[in-house]
Amino acid sequence: MLIGVGIMLLAFVVMEGVAWAMHKYVLHGFLWFLHKSHHTHHNHVFELNDLFFAYYGTLAMLFFVFGSEPIDYRFWIGAGITLYGVLYFLIHDVFIHRRIKLFGKTSNVYLKALNMGHKMHHKTQGKYGSESFGMLWVSKKYFTAANNIVKKQQKGGAIYH
Repeated sequence: MLIGVGIMLLAFVVMEGVAWAMHKYVLHGFLWFLHKSHHTHHNHVFELNDLFFAYYGTLAMLFFVFGSEPIDYRFWIGAGITLYGVLYFLIHDVFIHRRIKLFGKTSNVYLKALNMGHKMHHKTQGKYGSESFGMLWVSKKYFTAANNIVKKQQKGGAIYH
């Protein structure tokens, strides 16, 4: 069981690298025609880009199916992919893009840095010129900027208390 949890956590961490590479080289490459919907302002709930959730969901499901009788490493890889997908949905779709109005503004430096990095990614609406392709890893420059903003907010808030 402990080895299984370790495999799940390793798969989760590896998924950040997979997501970064897929985003930079595939989504902003030959599958741009699907991902472009995510870089375009719209008023509908779903976008063609959501098909990638189906892809990763199917991949995780196959790992579960083929690794469950008996439970082996494939089951735990599927669990790691699923865990990454759940966190991706919560951070990217709910927190950053507010597709579900669940979270408000935050003073958490890490979440603020993630949000800043993602906004920089969307600053360029075309196929080329974007930066910050990961979901959980964020560049130090955004941590620094987010930390400075939080410190200023805390100093400003202290005056009024």
